[in-house]
This record gives sequence, structure tokens and C-alpha cells, in this order.
Amino acid sequence: MRVAFKEWAIVVDALLHGEQILILRKGGIREGKGGFKVEHDRFLLFPTLFHQQRESVIPRAQQRYDQIEPTLPGEHELRFECHVELAGWKELEDLNQVRDLQHLHIWKPEVIEERFDWGRGQSISLLAVRAFRLAKPTTLEMLPEYGGCKSWIETAEEIDTSGSLPALDDEAFSERIEELEMLVGELETTLPC
Repeated sequence: MRVAFKEWAIVVDALLHGEQILILRKGGIREGKGGFKVEHDRFLLFPTLFHQQRESVIPRAQQRYDQIEPTLPGEHELRFECHVELAGWKELEDLNQVRDLQHLHIWKPEVIEERFDWGRGQSISLLAVRAFRLAKPTTLEMLPEYGGCKSWIETAEEIDTSGSLPALDDEAFSERIEELEMLVGELETTLPC
């Protein structure tokens, strides 16, 4: 696998440990006029080291960040530990619906509200994903083309995902999807054109 999705290291950790199954994304500056788009149904998680992520998550996640921060790779390395499969997605245009998701993720409410309001329109993309721990973590050199404010990148090397194990078993993951759909309605399961 070579397609990777950039997300804060602490969020990748939460996904990998089954603490959350969702990603909320508005889109980066370099994503063009159309903004963020769900482009792939399987992808690696590219953990970013955005400097404000600790202050932007809830207290228990801040404590977890303090634990993992010393183990994170340096600025010239990139370590892949997991990949995800997209279970569904939805564009959320109702801020109250977004607020109802607070107990399902680690971001602070004001961070998500700021993302919701940012840019051209008031909305945010929700991706429901199932995380899988790689059998063998892979470290690559951090290349200049991986940088910048964009969600999707392609790695210079193929990452082996064989033997990966799910963060949540089938039953637990199904229960989380059901809870999510009770809050936001049925998720889209096909990629947009």
C-alpha cells in the first residue's frame, strides 16, 4: 500500500487503540477549490507532528500524548504503524449533529467547531474507519513532497499490510458503527465521483 492519509499522531494513536473510529476533516489549504474529498477506501495513516495537537485534544488524550511523545520519530523520519479501511463517510452540515459526536472522539469541541466554520462553507467530512495495526511498523525518510497542508500523499515505497490485526473485533466495531449511524444517519459506502 502506498496511499496515506495525514492525521495528528495522537489521533492515529486513538484510532489504533480503538478509542475512536472516526476522522473529522475539513481539508487543507493545498487541496484546491473543491476542498477535501474522500478518495480512497483503504489507506495508511500518516502521523503528523503538528505542534498544537496536544492543546487541541481532551485532557485524557493530552496525558496519552505526553506518554507517546518521547517515542515519536524525529522530524526527518516517518513511521507507519497502521492502515484503515473506510466503513463509510458523510458530509455533516449541521453543527448540532457534529456536537453530538463529542463523546466519540478526542478533539476538543472548539477545535471541531473551528474546523466546521473554516473555509467556504459550514460543514465537515466524517470518515468512519476500521484501524489495523501493521504486523511490522515501517519507518521511511520524511521527504519534502510529503509536507504541506494536504490530506493525501503517496509514499515513495510500498508498505506491507499483510498480517495486520484490527484494533477492534468485528462485534465491537459493528456496535460503534451502529452508534455513529444513530447520531448522523446512514453513512455513504461508495466513494464520490
